[in-house]
Amino acid sequence: MKLYMTPGSCSTGIHILLEELDIPFEAYIVNLPAGDHYKPEYVAINPKSTIPTLVRDDGSALTEFQAIAYWLALTHPKSGLLPADPDLAARTIEMMAYVVGTLHGHGFARIFTTASFTANAAEHEAVKARGREIVEHGFEIVNDALRGREYVAGSFSIADAALFYVEFWADKLKIELPEHCLAHYRCMLQRPVVQRVLREEGYR
Repeated sequence: MKLYMTPGSCSTGIHILLEELDIPFEAYIVNLPAGDHYKPEYVAINPKSTIPTLVRDDGSALTEFQAIAYWLALTHPKSGLLPADPDLAARTIEMMAYVVGTLHGHGFARIFTTASFTANAAEHEAVKARGREIVEHGFEIVNDALRGREYVAGSFSIADAALFYVEFWADKLKIELPEHCLAHYRCMLQRPVVQRVLREEGYR
């Protein structure tokens, strides 16, 4: 398979899942600042011009973090990436959707891609500030959900890979993580696969 990714981005979560499953794949770096995601050869693979994209063995491309993570979990049921218990499975999907849709899509997106929310440069700082508010409030909600849990569903799941990448962003931006989110982040950093992925993506 082929993973189209950008180091230190949301695709890091999918990179972690692939490594956890010990699936051989080829990594293709998509340079977002250089606009690689808009080049014809990439648009031909993913017309959304987003990352990550996973091109599977049959040549079909799967996009969107949640879809890729869900597919990996379902095609490797013994991995436990999606709990067998229906309630825990639902909570896993719930957390992943909130992390990707709200913390990333509404919060960090305003910080990282400010110009896509307003063409008026005078409003950029306000947009970034709003993004930070969304992120901080979002982490408080996640923090409550993590109370008494090492991982989102009790053991490592696809939701933890999603949560890790936004915690990683918070760390890099010096956004303070609340108690249980910080404990989760530190727990993830202790996983050998996570350490290896970060090294492979150029982080210490």
